[in-house]
Amino acid sequence: MRELGPWFALIFRRPGRLVTGGLLILATLLAGMGLLALSGWFITATALSGILLAAGVQASINLYVPGGGIRFFAVARTVARYAERVYNHDTVLRLLTDIRVALFERLSTAGRDRRTRLRGPQWLSRLTNDVDALDTLYLRLIAPTALAALVTAILLIAAWLMYRGELAVGLALVLVPAFLVATLLVYLRTRHLVYQQTAARERVRTDVIEHIEGFGELTAAGRIGKHAALCLRQAGQITRNEARTDTRTGWNLGLSQVMVNLSVVLALWMGLELFQAGAVTGPMVVLLPIALLGLQEIYSMLPDAFARLGGTLASAAALNRDCAPEPSQGAHEQQPHRSDCALELERVTIRFSDHAPVLSHFDMAVAKGEWVGIIGHSGAGKSSLADIIAGLETPAVGRVHALPLAYLTQKTVLFDDTLKANLLIGRPDATDADLWRVLELVAMADRFVHEPAQLNSWLGSMGSQLSGGEARRIALARVLLNKAPLLILDEPFTGVDAETRNNIATGMRQWLAGKTVVSLGHAPEALLASDRTIRLA
Repeated sequence: MRELGPWFALIFRRPGRLVTGGLLILATLLAGMGLLALSGWFITATALSGILLAAGVQASINLYVPGGGIRFFAVARTVARYAERVYNHDTVLRLLTDIRVALFERLSTAGRDRRTRLRGPQWLSRLTNDVDALDTLYLRLIAPTALAALVTAILLIAAWLMYRGELAVGLALVLVPAFLVATLLVYLRTRHLVYQQTAARERVRTDVIEHIEGFGELTAAGRIGKHAALCLRQAGQITRNEARTDTRTGWNLGLSQVMVNLSVVLALWMGLELFQAGAVTGPMVVLLPIALLGLQEIYSMLPDAFARLGGTLASAAALNRDCAPEPSQGAHEQQPHRSDCALELERVTIRFSDHAPVLSHFDMAVAKGEWVGIIGHSGAGKSSLADIIAGLETPAVGRVHALPLAYLTQKTVLFDDTLKANLLIGRPDATDADLWRVLELVAMADRFVHEPAQLNSWLGSMGSQLSGGEARRIALARVLLNKAPLLILDEPFTGVDAETRNNIATGMRQWLAGKTVVSLGHAPEALLASDRTIRLA
């Protein structure tokens, strides 16, 4: 259960909502049990009164109080159920938000080794299936288990106070094992099977995605049939294992329900003995047994939740392993040693795994206000160096000292949102006038001024509504809006024609006056006009 520790901490950040949601579930359960018990008591009391009157014995019964109670419980159950569903659904969405934010916070600090450790389909599994396995922890596991224990305790206390201690003890000897059969025993019987199923599902999901993506290559190699058969065999094994899990869960569910029914028979039997002894009235005999029948509703929820617990633990373990926060190695520091420098690199070495270094013992100092260009062929380490300067990667050896910076990565990243929303990431307090000025600088103002929505124009996923060069200029504009004193620009003019590039570069000189700029590219013409140029061998 240690795997769930970090996620329990996230869930219990909202104790007020959890308690309120739990109380709504409890109100629903108690209203249902009260409706059953009071209806049984009322029917029995009415029947006994009729029998006595038929026998010539004077008898009377108050129809209004129990009738009103039955209506109250019926309405209360409906209202509580509706409120519980709405409120707890909102709570689960909030918990899911907390989990996803925490997860992406971890991933945002992950280095290249962490990100490349898993393939795309495996990351898809982490971010979807594994997160989905955690977001129902409260509603499927925590709340039902706690409330089942609480309601069972309430009924045992009621049996002790309203009937006899022997009845309470007898019920405890039946209900406590029933609770364990529906929870712990299910988990113990299914945990290894479900744990393995989680890994098996990830494997078959990965294979199916790769089968679709590599359909052409598999067909050309004549292996499409064999690979499809492999996927089908894996899926078939998963189906068989799920059937085994369902069978075990079903047996435990049935056994727990039988034990609850035994508690009903026990309560009825001992209640009749108490009635014969004159300790309780006739209607009281059926009050507790019918209330015990209400336990079946919540006990029936437990086996399936605990059968899934093994898979939840597997998902939590995978997330903890692959998405755990990485300890800072202290290679990146904010302030350069020299007061006249904006950036200092000290003997930086870039190495991937056990391969030869891409860059060895690289030193560089960039003065405040200086514009430096770095050029090199593909694979020379330009983008890796930019990532290290920005603090996204950690060098194998060496240290980086830099002022606060803005970074234009080699890959253009635009969000499925409006133009304005994408630009405001660079400077949240920018006005519309600021946005139009920077769009004018990157030669994109004319593109949007004639659009009906203008700044609120939708860019589409990854800027799908734009050409490659247009998307690149929007990404550049976002960085130019940032007030950071240091800018790192990796291939800033990818996909931009020469004339437009020259116009933008000329305007950037005035826009970025006083700031430090480090631009990287494969050739001098791909860079801004620089005070000096460094070539990576």
